[in-house]
Amino acid sequence: MDAAVREASMQPLSRTRPLATRAGGRHRAPTSHVYGNLGARLVALASVALVTVLVARSGGAEDVGLLALMRVLPGVVGVVSACGLPGAMGFFVGGAERAHPRLWPTIHVLMAAGATLGTAVWMLLSGLIHDHLMSTTTFAVVVLTGVTVATQLPVAVGKACLQALGDTRGANLVTAAEEAVFVPVLAVGWWIGLRSGPLLVVSLLLADVLVSALAWRRLRARTLGHPFVGRWDLPLARRMATFGMRAQVGGILSLLNLRLDVVILGALAGPAPVGVYVVASKVAELLRLPALALTWVTYPQFAARAAARSEAAAAADPVGPVRVPSVRALLGLGTAMAAVVAAGGFLVLPALYGEDFRAACWPAAWIALGLMAEPAAGVASGFLLGTGRPGLNSTILGAGFVVTVALDAVLIPTHGSDGAAWASAVAYLVTDVLLVRAWCRLRGDP
Repeated sequence: MDAAVREASMQPLSRTRPLATRAGGRHRAPTSHVYGNLGARLVALASVALVTVLVARSGGAEDVGLLALMRVLPGVVGVVSACGLPGAMGFFVGGAERAHPRLWPTIHVLMAAGATLGTAVWMLLSGLIHDHLMSTTTFAVVVLTGVTVATQLPVAVGKACLQALGDTRGANLVTAAEEAVFVPVLAVGWWIGLRSGPLLVVSLLLADVLVSALAWRRLRARTLGHPFVGRWDLPLARRMATFGMRAQVGGILSLLNLRLDVVILGALAGPAPVGVYVVASKVAELLRLPALALTWVTYPQFAARAAARSEAAAAADPVGPVRVPSVRALLGLGTAMAAVVAAGGFLVLPALYGEDFRAACWPAAWIALGLMAEPAAGVASGFLLGTGRPGLNSTILGAGFVVTVALDAVLIPTHGSDGAAWASAVAYLVTDVLLVRAWCRLRGDP
């Protein structure tokens, strides 16, 4: 390796370090970053709502359910196959390993291996997926959906890397574009004559490619002077995979906790009830936006603070704390939002989606009430991950997953979408209470 490049690669990425400060400084308050990320998520959610309305009006509840499955299943397969790579980026790209000369080539290798393995697994299971989950479309569409395993993963990794590098504007841009780009691509596909399953999968593929190119072009610009290609490092890859799986087990369980009911409902009742339930959950999960933004912002802040403390220890130069809202304020915000969303769904859903979706009103209300502690739990997860406790975070999320599985198995067969909503509400509340309690105890609150 060229000596100058090697020397540059060993320098800390101080200009791209996530929300970091010099030793002895204070971390910037996360409020502005949370607002920016929340705005990006609102743009993404508005895009999802628009797409859902368009698909519901053109293809009905079956196509809405099909689109939901196309979004959920390949993403889960990709993350699992890549050993939770996106969840490790905050620690490795933004923390103590940021100066490793083979960091980026190792990330590329792990990402490519995960995409290849995930796509192969999907292809092997295509028959089962078609028969039991996506029977309303053709087998060819199911196979093509498997390609999105390889296109969704670079988007997730790129977005996480931008946030870890402190490029909050870039991360927010990718967050918004991930859903917003799908709207014009879907319109073009409709205009050229595609319909139903082929329209949805082709639109997903093209949108993923465009957004991935945006994310990685911005990443390359942010890492000039540091090796972006070259030899990868096996020990680093092992550390990354180990940490990623420990951290991402919680992320996977959270995603399964969020969407397992969709899969079970689809398997037991078919795509039409899934379409109704997906609409209900999308409205209720407005409450998850502040929590996701808080986790997304505070996780790299806590990780950067830990790295800064380590660097400053020899000089006995203290590093300021990460400032976050109080638990009481976060719980008050969540309760107020839950009440508004639960009541508003009875007016919004029939007016926006049509009378066929009036059945989604009560499921939306139940889920909203179960998410009242979500903002506080979002900071709690950021704290646990950023302070090196991914195992504890995953254990708590695992408890919520167990609740989801048990209640889904009991309630969905007899109560359909209402049962799925009850199960989700209880699981969310149990998980959030446990996360907040762990955060309070570890930071010394009673």
